[in-house]
Amino acid sequence: MDSLRFCNPKTIKEDNAIELLIDIVLLSFLVCIAFAIVRMKDLFAVIMLAGMYGLLSASFFVTMDAVDVAFTEASVGAGISTLLMLTTISMTGRYENTTRHRPMLALVVVFVTGSLLIYGTLDMPYFGSAQAPIQLHVAPHYINNSMSEIGIPNIVTSALASYRGFDTFGEVVVIFTAGVAVWALLMVNVQRRKNTEIDDANNSTHEQHFIVRFVAKMLIPFILLFALYVQFHGDYGPGGGFQAGVIFAAAIILYSMVFGLNTARRVISQPIVQLLTAAGVLLYGSVGIVSLLSGGNFLDYNVLSADPIAGQHLGILLIELGVGCTVASVMILIYFNFSGRKNDRELEEHKETT
Repeated sequence: MDSLRFCNPKTIKEDNAIELLIDIVLLSFLVCIAFAIVRMKDLFAVIMLAGMYGLLSASFFVTMDAVDVAFTEASVGAGISTLLMLTTISMTGRYENTTRHRPMLALVVVFVTGSLLIYGTLDMPYFGSAQAPIQLHVAPHYINNSMSEIGIPNIVTSALASYRGFDTFGEVVVIFTAGVAVWALLMVNVQRRKNTEIDDANNSTHEQHFIVRFVAKMLIPFILLFALYVQFHGDYGPGGGFQAGVIFAAAIILYSMVFGLNTARRVISQPIVQLLTAAGVLLYGSVGIVSLLSGGNFLDYNVLSADPIAGQHLGILLIELGVGCTVASVMILIYFNFSGRKNDRELEEHKETT
């Protein structure tokens, strides 16, 4: 009966109409939120709307069967980015300063940039065209040969970690570089406070929220366990090092927000976080070096084992672990430095009031 239902043209037409309606509703919400973000002056409201935009984008990707992309958008766009931006406005202020705002200059820059981007797309194939080169050459090879060449069910992981592993390596290096740059900027003129002073300031703020602390203690182990699941199950379902790293960092950031930054730094030392930031990139690159020394190409996992499929599994496991380490460490490092500056300012205000 189910097969007859799916083969019924009327049922297929109704399903397509429902999917089209869902797409229209989601896109309408996205447009409305985008206009609201432009009009808002309250940065806290802007950040909340940006988080909603990320969740709606993730839902839209799910309707397009791009579950891996939806997973990334939900964890990065709606999750960790919202936390980092909230930490930022706690240091800079909630409302936008319009005294030095030059909307006309910004409008000209956006108009020129947008015009150049539109001009650059004129020679590209039409969106969704079946005659596009990616539909005729690249995608069919991945879909038809991924299982026999890579040996894992998730084609997205095959493409990101194996077929275009060199590009993914570049993305990890970019994340590492961005983390180091942010850390270097935020560390300028930072005054280290005594642990006792920071503890006193944290205790006065955090210990009164008993229910929040209790719930966090219950949730954090499950968040970390889910991060490990996403890390090591990316071969068979949505997930991988990028998503797992963000989820793991979110658990540490939650612990820091609830129990205080100094307590979190005693649990996870910042020098160790800095070491893991570089260790992830080195692990990824080392897999490529070992591939070269074994007689293959850079990041050619087939030569890592006598069985090419086993070599692919081993290579993907190692490079995904490197991605997870770097992503998680960079996110934690950025938050620790943002929050450290915030703590210094709050400590000064606390001293002035007392």
